[in-house]
Amino acid sequence: MMPALAALPALVFLGLILTAAVEDALSFTIPNWISAALLAAFPLAALAVGMPLASAAMNLGVGVAALAAGMGMFALRWVGGGDAKLLAAVCLWLGLPALGMFLLATALAGGGLAILLMTLRSAQVRPLILVSPRWVSRLADPGEGVPYGVAIAIGAMAAFPQTLFGAGLGF
Repeated sequence: MMPALAALPALVFLGLILTAAVEDALSFTIPNWISAALLAAFPLAALAVGMPLASAAMNLGVGVAALAAGMGMFALRWVGGGDAKLLAAVCLWLGLPALGMFLLATALAGGGLAILLMTLRSAQVRPLILVSPRWVSRLADPGEGVPYGVAIAIGAMAAFPQTLFGAGLGF
């Protein structure tokens, strides 16, 4: 396989999850087209790297399980709908071998994000943030949620080298 063809799935995946993180940080939403693009690109990416059908089926199962878990978390109002969909799409790409690293890294990034937001939203820091660009002051608004797509993207990048897509590329 040509090196450029092998790198294309990685570029697509990483580009889409970074876009999701930026969109979530700026607007507190993850557009549906990002999760849809990850879903649509997966079969082509799997073919490009020669993923065995059994592995692709396992990845699909992990993605479906993540969607069910994400829907449950959304129903409990723990995450937004975009977060749940992004979580499932990322799990489709990462599969079972990278799942543990993804969940751990996402949880740690989410904790760090929570600490950052609590700091930005504190009585001492918030007045300083209010003169910043709107998206930054919105992050500091105690009434806003948590752009968890940022944590999902960090977790995905940490786990990506353990996938068939990232293993041969020196990630």
